[in-house]
Amino acid sequence: MTPADLALMCGVFGNISDEDIERTVGFCTQLCATGGTLVWTRHHKQPDVFPKICDWFEKRGFVREWLSAPGAGFGDGVHRFASEPAPLPVGARMFTFVGYDVLAQVARER
Repeated sequence: MTPADLALMCGVFGNISDEDIERTVGFCTQLCATGGTLVWTRHHKQPDVFPKICDWFEKRGFVREWLSAPGAGFGDGVHRFASEPAPLPVGARMFTFVGYDVLAQVARER
């Protein structure tokens, strides 16, 4: 089923650690076909890692197509994959779902 012309990474990045976000962005190079579109979401609540996510995608061969405005009340991004996809490894873990509530609690304790 990979590589795909359209991949959705929605409802994930707000519920996993920053390290797992970056790891998952790396997997997106295996999910998307050359020229494929990736739609992703991440809120702008503090800490706002939206800019980091854009950088992680762009360092891995994705081209920014569209981003929602920071004050829009939501965070959506669209990137196009401009590189060659890598094979998707069997049995690899992309991320561990933690949940926004747990991540928010950890951030408050820091």
